[in-house]
Amino acid sequence: MLRASGVSLAKKASSSIRQLSSKAATATASFPEAKKRFIPASGTYPRGFFVGGMHCGVKKRGGPDLAVILSDRETTASAVFTTNQFCAAPVQLDRETINRARSAQKQIVRAVVVNSGCANAVTGEQGLKDARVMAEAGDKLVRKFDAGRKGATTTTKTTATDGDDKGEGDLASLVMSTGVIGQRLPLDNICKGIGEIELGESHDMWMRAAVAHMTTDTFPKLLSREISIGDPQAAKDGKKTVIRMAGITKGAGMIHPNMATLLGTVCTDAAITQPLLDKALAYAVARSFNAISIDGDMSTNDTIAVIANGAAPAAAPAIDSEDSAEYAVFRSELTKFMAELASLVVRDGEGATKFITVEVEGARSFDDAKRVASTIATSSLVKTAFYGKDANWGRILCAVGYAGIPLDTSKVSLAIYPGDGTAPLALVSAGEPLLPLDETRASEILDQEDVIVRVGLGLGSESARIYTCDLSHDYVSINADYRS
Repeated sequence: MLRASGVSLAKKASSSIRQLSSKAATATASFPEAKKRFIPASGTYPRGFFVGGMHCGVKKRGGPDLAVILSDRETTASAVFTTNQFCAAPVQLDRETINRARSAQKQIVRAVVVNSGCANAVTGEQGLKDARVMAEAGDKLVRKFDAGRKGATTTTKTTATDGDDKGEGDLASLVMSTGVIGQRLPLDNICKGIGEIELGESHDMWMRAAVAHMTTDTFPKLLSREISIGDPQAAKDGKKTVIRMAGITKGAGMIHPNMATLLGTVCTDAAITQPLLDKALAYAVARSFNAISIDGDMSTNDTIAVIANGAAPAAAPAIDSEDSAEYAVFRSELTKFMAELASLVVRDGEGATKFITVEVEGARSFDDAKRVASTIATSSLVKTAFYGKDANWGRILCAVGYAGIPLDTSKVSLAIYPGDGTAPLALVSAGEPLLPLDETRASEILDQEDVIVRVGLGLGSESARIYTCDLSHDYVSINADYRS
């Protein structure tokens, strides 16, 4: 477990990490006006993380395509990956790296290196070799970073070449790739970029990293948060008992559980053990990134990672017991944070015009509720009805009926709620349609960008929520010429 040390750590990355030209580092697309409200203008970021983004030459059309997240100390790392059997080379390598850390009970991860524009998926053995080279370039950047910190000392080693006992060939960097499947990475460009990238702690640097994750995304997805944890009295006494979280994700298509994350990294300065981080992530993912769907396709590269470096103030307690109040707070806050990140992915669904929340309550189990909600959320008929602003509620009940769980149809209820908090429209009660349909109110609700579908099963007390979007003409247009 890592805790903040008393060492005074350098506030800036090494000057030997070359500063790129402003144009190369900050080049961005023009973000849609309607999406700008989801882009933060500032943030509060976890201590000890240095990040950046740039264009290195992966994307044919230009634009930022390389991001690095680097911790100034080793971290506890956990990740969940796609279940697609054609999992990409980075997924295979990262799974191996994290499992090695778990087995050895060591914190070995120092950096996450991400490229966009090329997925390095279905690339065979050569793709795996390329992923290793990319990770090794990340390790070299870590060594350069450590060597350049002025006046700082460290009690940890970063690589096997520094004389530690991690073993020959061990990797300390995770790698993620997203983009076109079946093509090799332009390794020379990527490795050169990793060696040159500018890193920093500011909001601008975090935003650069977020922009560099984008492929068909229309806006960068970045969140940060400060969370109170530990003894409330200590906080009253002026001691800092807060931890911080920051998360970057990307995705707009090929999003469907399990895993439906595309790419995402959550950084925290909390000190937490490996087993508890694994458990907290599994719980949070089931209620966030594995609770979203855009098009029913599951990517070959889906990865969500959480890395904790323990750099929070000493008054913030270590999270080392599953029965502790600190763990309960951490798990709850991580779940909320990741659900918000996941919702940004759905809001940017390829061609989407609506953000739809499907809530199912009154189920016998969480799994049953989630299964029904997912079935509704992935129905093309339901999604196209929302795009057409058509209150065709029969399609929703049809999806409930074929979800594959035992039902008592005489207990089912259905209503739609507008995102503005005004009155909902009840459609079905106790299995009976509420006729005649108020077409005027239905039209008012379906005109809104945010719509909630609430289904009651009347069978128990469990509930689940899935986020999805509508299916439009633009989705076809975007995906018809993705490679061109």
